[in-house]
Amino acid sequence: MAHVCPWWFVRSFDNRFRRRFHEPEALFGRSVRPGSRALDVGCGAGFNTEGLARIVGPHGKVVAVDLQPRMLTMTERRLRRSGLLDRVELVQAEADDLRLESQAPFGFAVAFWMVHEVPDPGRLLRQIGSALAPGGHLMVCEPRLHVTRRAFEKSVEVARQEGFVEHDRPRVAFSRAVVLTQAESRGRLATA
Repeated sequence: MAHVCPWWFVRSFDNRFRRRFHEPEALFGRSVRPGSRALDVGCGAGFNTEGLARIVGPHGKVVAVDLQPRMLTMTERRLRRSGLLDRVELVQAEADDLRLESQAPFGFAVAFWMVHEVPDPGRLLRQIGSALAPGGHLMVCEPRLHVTRRAFEKSVEVARQEGFVEHDRPRVAFSRAVVLTQAESRGRLATA
């Protein structure tokens, strides 16, 4: 857990200015529609969770997953203030398990600025892939300041090995980003 962004540091980038650079509707609007089921892996303080909840609307569902209880508490407060908590389910992950067994399938998942924190990205991507519906999209964004191009490309290669196909390379401020498509049905959730 030494690599995980501490809950108190999230305020340095999840603040009132972030929407100018990372507007969820612009980032996710091509992959998420009203009524969709979306997954926010490593939700942090809930910035993307809130945006996804607005997009999916009252008939959609967002599952927000984080390892740290304090992050989930911040997300819950944010959603309660915005009146969107009823569209979101919060899940506390374990170090090696996203705990999504009863949640799948999702049409879209996002892992924003967090894959570099995971000791086994293959396992993480395998679990996300298993939770996605066939043809579902996964957006991976990593911070340019912490993740080199070479390290990012290594993560993309791991995703390919887990059955993902590169779909797009969107421009995301301060980030390296890729949208991947779940190419085939992965069956039950993979935890191994």
